[in-house]
Amino acid sequence: MQPLVVTLDGPAGSGKSSVARALAQRLGLEFLDTGAMYRGLAVLCLEARLTPQDVPGVVHLAQQMRMYFDWHADPPRLLVQARPDQPARDLTDRLRDPEVTALASPISAIAAVREVLVREQQRIGHEHPRLISEGRDQGSVVFPTATAKFYLDATPQVRAERRTRQLAAAGKPVDQAEVLRQITERDRRDSTRKDGPLVCPPDATVVDTSNMPLDQVINHLETLVRAKLPAQVPPVPRVPPTAVPSSSDARRVPSNVRSKRGQR
Repeated sequence: MQPLVVTLDGPAGSGKSSVARALAQRLGLEFLDTGAMYRGLAVLCLEARLTPQDVPGVVHLAQQMRMYFDWHADPPRLLVQARPDQPARDLTDRLRDPEVTALASPISAIAAVREVLVREQQRIGHEHPRLISEGRDQGSVVFPTATAKFYLDATPQVRAERRTRQLAAAGKPVDQAEVLRQITERDRRDSTRKDGPLVCPPDATVVDTSNMPLDQVINHLETLVRAKLPAQVPPVPRVPPTAVPSSSDARRVPSNVRSKRGQR
């Protein structure tokens, strides 16, 4: 099969993760949640009591850690190994905690941190060349030659409402006005940072999801991808990968991750 990379960029709360996950299932592709990688690093920083002002400390932590996705799970689980001498831990359930959300954006603005994680994302794309990758700089920086690019957007008010409902459903009720304030501030930081800013790639299709139900967004994007690449996207159910990460990484995957792979 030929490589097929589809990128979904956009601000927080625009529906990127939900749309990318469902679209990947429909198209039989893998789903790379790059935002989860920055959130995973934020969890480690909180545990180590590192602030974004401690740039050398945050960068060192990013360079030491290893991240793996369990794509057999739906949605994929994020396994993080803080140091080579430590076992990997599943941090997925902490990724949407308010304190993690607040820390992820300033951490992602550190140029050296982005360099580390962009390399990791490109490595994953090389080893798993048929995927949908969502984030803020996927079509502009990480996969500039992607086969299809989309930019999802929505008004800040709609995005705040969605995020509030999402957290409430996860048993983490928050104040919607505070969520709106955080989203507005994150939009400002993400769009003005020097490295990997939030931008709409010039060759991306823009989709405003403010007044669109989730299924309508997914159907629309699926139609666009299939129309552009009918021969590359067979209409078959998604088959989970047999190994995560790839076999080329087997020697450096911690034993507890290898045991998970063996159970699939």
